[in-house]
Amino acid sequence: MGTGAGSGRGKLFLRSLLFLLLAGPPARHPARGQLRYAVPEELEHGAFVANLGEDLGLDVSTLSARRFRIVSRAGARQHLEVNLENGILFVNERIDREEVCEAGGTCLLHLQLLVESPLELYRVEVEVLDINDHAPTFPWQEYVLEVAESAVLGARFPLESAQDPDVGTNSVHTYRLSPNGFFSLEVQTRSDASKFAELVLERALDREQQRVHRVLLTALDGGVPERSGTAHILVTVLDANDNVPAFDQPSYGVSLPEDAPAGTLVIQLNATDLDEGPNGEIEYSFSGHAPARVRELFHIEPRSGQVLLKGRLDYERASLHELYVQAKDRGPSAVAVHCRVLVHLLDVNDNAPEVTLTSVSTPVLEDAPPGTVIAVISVLDRDSGDNGRVSCEVGPNVPFELRSSFRNYYTLVTTQALDREVVPEYNVSITARDMGSPALLTRSTLTVPVSDVNDNAPRFLQPSYSVYVMENNAPGASICSVSALDPDCQQNAYLSYSIADGHIHGMPVGTYVSINSDSGHMYALRSLDYEQIRSFQIQVQAQDAGFPPLSANVTVHIFVLDQNDNAPVIVSPMPRNGSVATELVPRSARPGYLVGTVSAVDADAGLNSRLSYQLLQATDFTLFSVAPDSGELRTLRSFLEQDASQQQLVVQVRDGGQPALSATVSLLLSVVETMPQTLSDFSEFSLPPEVSSSSPLTLYLLVSLGSISFTFLLAILILTAIRCRGERRSRQGDSCSPPRCHCCPGSRPSSDGLKTSNLTAQPPAGTAASTCLDVPAGGPPGYCYKVCLGPESAQSDFMFLKPCSPPRNNEKDPGKRSWPDQHLQVSKEAKQPNTDWLPPSTQRSALKRYQIQHWGNRGSRWKG
Repeated sequence: MGTGAGSGRGKLFLRSLLFLLLAGPPARHPARGQLRYAVPEELEHGAFVANLGEDLGLDVSTLSARRFRIVSRAGARQHLEVNLENGILFVNERIDREEVCEAGGTCLLHLQLLVESPLELYRVEVEVLDINDHAPTFPWQEYVLEVAESAVLGARFPLESAQDPDVGTNSVHTYRLSPNGFFSLEVQTRSDASKFAELVLERALDREQQRVHRVLLTALDGGVPERSGTAHILVTVLDANDNVPAFDQPSYGVSLPEDAPAGTLVIQLNATDLDEGPNGEIEYSFSGHAPARVRELFHIEPRSGQVLLKGRLDYERASLHELYVQAKDRGPSAVAVHCRVLVHLLDVNDNAPEVTLTSVSTPVLEDAPPGTVIAVISVLDRDSGDNGRVSCEVGPNVPFELRSSFRNYYTLVTTQALDREVVPEYNVSITARDMGSPALLTRSTLTVPVSDVNDNAPRFLQPSYSVYVMENNAPGASICSVSALDPDCQQNAYLSYSIADGHIHGMPVGTYVSINSDSGHMYALRSLDYEQIRSFQIQVQAQDAGFPPLSANVTVHIFVLDQNDNAPVIVSPMPRNGSVATELVPRSARPGYLVGTVSAVDADAGLNSRLSYQLLQATDFTLFSVAPDSGELRTLRSFLEQDASQQQLVVQVRDGGQPALSATVSLLLSVVETMPQTLSDFSEFSLPPEVSSSSPLTLYLLVSLGSISFTFLLAILILTAIRCRGERRSRQGDSCSPPRCHCCPGSRPSSDGLKTSNLTAQPPAGTAASTCLDVPAGGPPGYCYKVCLGPESAQSDFMFLKPCSPPRNNEKDPGKRSWPDQHLQVSKEAKQPNTDWLPPSTQRSALKRYQIQHWGNRGSRWKG
């Protein structure tokens, strides 16, 4: 047993501390851009290793924010850790060098350090230094050595070697034998620098005197403090079997591919013994201290000496296996001889590359510039040589590429601008392929989602909207719906609708329509009236919720459709004082005589305003008729003596809407022998309030007509006054010459001359009165005016003056000329109203009222 086998962890810690004091601080060896440190094994948790923050030149205060960490493979033990507060690398758990590194030689821990923002990768190697924490041990605590009594002096008997897991000076250094009178000890060194002991016979044995000799073999290592292990050797003296087996050579070497199947012959051993019989029969077996791993992998045939493969080899775990084989004959006092078999494994490309995503920064913004690091990828192939050399590449048709930062480390970066609306997510295929034959490859897929940026404005489904709304709609009713799309996602695609500020007929647009900000449904806030507003347009805006927000506008044209909601309004004739409208008809009226015109207006439009007239009731339907289109009331025949002197008529006005609306007017016609100057109900009317309102175009038209008419009348009055003054001067100086026409002889023309209907001269019916206004000498030539009055002009003061040609020089009848002492003569010829120009139906009523206000008086008669 080892002398230090029972020591506690406190003694182990003291020895580690002593080692540190003797070895100095951990070494740091920068090589090829790497840091290298040395640390003894078996340190307690929290032991200082190195100050990485200082050695790497990092700001200690930002280590936590930049996620400074050690990257290790999944399932690997984390022996070392970094303190993010001070950047110190410390021992996280106890490091057993013999457990971490099974093979001898330098024991290194390879660390990959990763820090983000920006992404940086560092490689650190930590060498685990061996301390003398293991004592040498023998395979058995008691070893039996059979020695023939015939053994000669100086005979050597190899002993079982002690094993020490430590390396270097801490391994087995020498052997020591307890004092005795027969044997001495010699320590030998193998080619691999390992030590073994041989027992040398110094004095002849005599079985009859002493059959058993006991000695104590002690194995010492070279560590500080020194450790040791012991084994008891029991030497049994046998009768003479004086020849021992012998191998062809003390050491054998063989090469074997690592993929060799079980049962493969590794080597055929051959040992000879000069004895005969059982003393010459040799048996082969593993030495007592053969590792358990060797016994699992290999098998020795005891009689034939064949070494066969038993288990599965792995070059990456161990490239060399050392087999210690012994040969012993079957005779009494058999002595075992040993040989060493070195099995070198040949690497086979049996390990595919391993791809590890060390750090992934996803999702990536779609406006990320080219060269943005997406992920850090490490690849590892456990094979060696070309079988362990790996190349890495990404699949085609993706905007990414791999850039090599360190050996077997790559960064995945973008190569061009991304567009989430085109490709919202990328599945990047990463292929790692080694250089072996045949080559092995590994494919790994990395999903890279693209994060949305508000780079798309909303877009309406139509460039503009046309909406038709029937008038008299219910307030709050939905009239239409607008819809827009935003190819962005989440918050950037959430749309809200609003109506742009504006005015409609002086009122804010918000008093007419509203819109649901979420759905885009539009609602009428008031009942629309076609007669007040026929169409209007609004601007609807769709705005997303991104930052900064983007918006789009669309024009919505709203057309109000007419509804037959206005009945015709009769504007002529109008009854007086609430009684029935009356009219006088001369008994001498001939068939076709125009009694009057029933006029009506309808505020609707189209077919809803097309009016038709019909005689609904009549005292005698054979006497009167009404024109369906114009509303003219005419006689169908001449009056007879038996016809009633009063005719009761009811005229209905009906529009063309569906359903049709109508209005009626009652007329009382009195048949008289003569036509007095009485007031006619066909001329006096007042427009209803709803008719009086008209569009601005009607108002402009009425103002223009009024201005022209007033200017014309004013010019006539001024010209008449000038002519009358000129005639007065002519009468005072000279007498009127027959060729000239004189106006108003003996009296000053009155301004009422064009307003009264009491004309002094009444020429016969069918004739026209003409007058010629002379101009003083040197002035313009005279003008003749013909006054044409209809048969009902006895009660009308309005006269239509038409220019006529002055008397020609070749006229034969000078008596038809007008002289200054003659009044204007009135023609009795009936003249129909001029229908060459009529304003629109919606403007006609206002024009009629304007004419009544400016041209008529209470004694005029109006005929539509």
